[in-house]
Amino acid sequence: MKNARRVPAVTSLPQSPRDEGDHRVRRYALTMTIRIVCFWLMFFVQPFGWYTWVFALAAAVLPYIAVVFANAGSDSTDTGAESPLRELDAPSGPPPVRETDPGVFTIREGRTDR
Repeated sequence: MKNARRVPAVTSLPQSPRDEGDHRVRRYALTMTIRIVCFWLMFFVQPFGWYTWVFALAAAVLPYIAVVFANAGSDSTDTGAESPLRELDAPSGPPPVRETDPGVFTIREGRTDR
């Protein structure tokens, strides 16, 4: 085939950039909110123990994780294309006949001599 190019189907297109950006921002905000909660828990949970170090480690590592997840590409869902040749089932029988026919209108442009 000469110049055979595969045209993507609408069902195989990736997520829109706006939706993908919104998803990234929500994921980043959630991760940073968890970081803030860990930071505050590190100081306000008494008595201090091993969990204080867990909160401190989470507060220190979560910014890196949030940035990596925010910069990650689109989601990993498979967007398989459907065949455009696939046919839908049609109802059997003749199409219903409308009782009232609107008639035929003929429109002609230009000059008409009478």
